[in-house]
Amino acid sequence: MKAIAWALNGLAGAALMASLAAGAVGLDTTGVVKMGPATPQRMYVVDPAFSHLIDGRLHVVEGDSERYLGMVSTGFSASVALSPDRKEIYVATTYYARLNHGERTDVVDIHDAETLSWKGEIVIPTRHAQATAARNVLQTSHDGRYLFVQNATPATSVTVVDLQARKPIAEVQTPGCWSVYPSPTVAGRFSAMCGNGSMLTVTLDADGKVTGRRQSAPFFDPDADPLFTNFDRIGGRYVFVSFHGQVHVADLSGEEARFEAPWSLLSAADTKKGWRPGGYQLVAIHEASGRLFVAMHDKGEEGTHKNPAKEIWMVDLASHKRLARLPGHDALTLAVSRGDGARLYALNGEKALIAQFDVSGSQPKFLRVMKPIGETPIQLELQ
Repeated sequence: MKAIAWALNGLAGAALMASLAAGAVGLDTTGVVKMGPATPQRMYVVDPAFSHLIDGRLHVVEGDSERYLGMVSTGFSASVALSPDRKEIYVATTYYARLNHGERTDVVDIHDAETLSWKGEIVIPTRHAQATAARNVLQTSHDGRYLFVQNATPATSVTVVDLQARKPIAEVQTPGCWSVYPSPTVAGRFSAMCGNGSMLTVTLDADGKVTGRRQSAPFFDPDADPLFTNFDRIGGRYVFVSFHGQVHVADLSGEEARFEAPWSLLSAADTKKGWRPGGYQLVAIHEASGRLFVAMHDKGEEGTHKNPAKEIWMVDLASHKRLARLPGHDALTLAVSRGDGARLYALNGEKALIAQFDVSGSQPKFLRVMKPIGETPIQLELQ
């Protein structure tokens, strides 16, 4: 039988060579293909690949059609951010000379968002926080001029990268404070949430020199009711939720942070049943309608703040009223597309599934659960 198989293989090979010689079979060619105009439903799914962390990925998928467009390699424990105009993708990551050991190099890799091709790198100090991917550890300034990279050694600081000059220009020490929240009005300004419940705001000049450093009074009690560091924005204001369901809105445009009076997501009945926010990227805002979506679970207690969603609550930010309760699909991560035809995406990180809802009308409509994307996706950004 082996002799027959070898003979057949030989004949097939001879036939292929004859076809190539006659020009009947064309040769494959390589090139770069643009993905076409992006829709508001284009998704950037950050997958740290927990079972092999040195080989993280960013998956790019069209939410409407579920068409898989491509992948960007993100190295070890990367953070990912998009430029404000969505033309570039920034990946702050770490590479080791011997794959998982050896000399460490930290870089910001830059990719073209239309082709996913690599455009270059910016070497940064080897202090980039090797944390689970999250939007609060890597952000651009509002105009796209600067990139703010959260560091941890474990001492905390922020590397400021000039994206025009393609080089780091400063490292700002932020002891006791974590996350980067760029100002919605001043390019060289960012804030960080501090362990005593305050907010630190730092202002820099064009050369990266610190010209202002102001710390607010505490606006929440981190012992009684901590805040999730993840966030979303509306009209330049940052919206946070607490472990017990308080909503805090921060204006970070000035030299010192200012805060609105907090309010609760919960009624007395909700509190009695132990409803609490939970998850990872657990809040999402549709700016045009002023609606806040929060991942919620019942029977909450100390330590359940990372529990997946049993329900997703839709809340009107102006009136503070809950408008709808959606099935949670065990989501850890939420994101809402911008503009008309709004879609809510709820990512179940354990099963790599994304539930999609139409939230453009007065009442949300469940559309479908998309096929699995990646291995252990955790962060979701939209076009």
